[in-house]
Amino acid sequence: MTATATPPASVDLHAPVVAGVLAALVGFTATFAIILQGLAAVGADASTAAGALLVLCLVQGALAVGLGLRSRKPITMAWSTPGAALLIGAGTQGADFGIAVAAFALTAVLIVATGLARPLGRAVAAIPMPLANAMLAGILAGICLAPAQAVVRFPLQAIPPILAWLVALRLARRYAVVIALAMLVAVLCLVPPVTGAAAPASLPVLTWPHLVMPHWNTAAVLGLAVPLYLVTMASQNLPGLAVMRANGYEIDPGRSFVATGLGSVVTALFGGIPVNLAALTAALCAGPEAGADASRRWIASVVSGVVYIALGLGAGLAARLLLVAPPLLIEAIAGLALLPALAAALTGAMAEEASRLPALVTLLVVLSGITVAGIGAPLWGLLAGGAVMVVLSAGTRTRTAR
Repeated sequence: MTATATPPASVDLHAPVVAGVLAALVGFTATFAIILQGLAAVGADASTAAGALLVLCLVQGALAVGLGLRSRKPITMAWSTPGAALLIGAGTQGADFGIAVAAFALTAVLIVATGLARPLGRAVAAIPMPLANAMLAGILAGICLAPAQAVVRFPLQAIPPILAWLVALRLARRYAVVIALAMLVAVLCLVPPVTGAAAPASLPVLTWPHLVMPHWNTAAVLGLAVPLYLVTMASQNLPGLAVMRANGYEIDPGRSFVATGLGSVVTALFGGIPVNLAALTAALCAGPEAGADASRRWIASVVSGVVYIALGLGAGLAARLLLVAPPLLIEAIAGLALLPALAAALTGAMAEEASRLPALVTLLVVLSGITVAGIGAPLWGLLAGGAVMVVLSAGTRTRTAR
């Protein structure tokens, strides 16, 4: 007998590998500055913040590798960027970082408790697919705009990889994103962009995690932990589950929340914010750009985890060096890669006439980028679309009864 499955698998390996690398690079470069700023706002010094960034990379990388290998599904991790933004808004001069660490730990415990309770998982499973697809499309649309934005801000660096991608679509479609990424690296080596940014002088090149003792102050800890928990669940974990479901993957919310909650306990001990399910980078790893064979896309999440670990080992150095490559340029390559996923999500959202209007409302609210009560646009989009769907369904039932 002759095995015929091995050659195709090896040929298709590049797609999930490239998707995983891009997911980690986009997730890191686009948001690490927000993490450092958020931690500084609640009292962390530069060395402690860089050490926390290292631990965040290691923990979420290990979770992505472990959950991907165990489940054989592209479960991708991220840190709570909305949570970091919340810290920036809540931070005060001279803040006691130990209080923030206690809040991080309490948030992690609440996430674990949510995973053990289960009702949230049932609520996510009940999200209608047209609304899930519309929310996914709204999330993807933002980064799919990055190529056009990059052309305006960094024309010398952005135009060559986009042209290379376009030519590759005609001559070597499977490798179009790889060729675009290689072209970007070459262009950055030849023509580094002038951004005017510089790494903080106090940011260490080589860093090491620092164990931080929590300090308990009931009012201060609850005042930070409760909104941090709500933001992490509403703006990261729920959209992350919906993105996975929109791409055809059913995962156990309870186990995912327990895993990320326990990981967040570890990051909290070293001054890190919670880790959670990814949404945007999950779409990159779980969508068709991670390979035509959906059963092998878990490789993308595992690769993203390995890259995160590598980035974390040089967190201080990466924070300096990646300023040479503005996040928008990395996002532009990811935007090119996500165009097929955006097309598929839009098709799924608008396929059924009965749910087209609710899906459109969801899409528009997500695209608005609003944040209300610390909760981001993805959840508000689902709620708005769901409300329209309920009203329309009630109207249909009334007319049928007559």
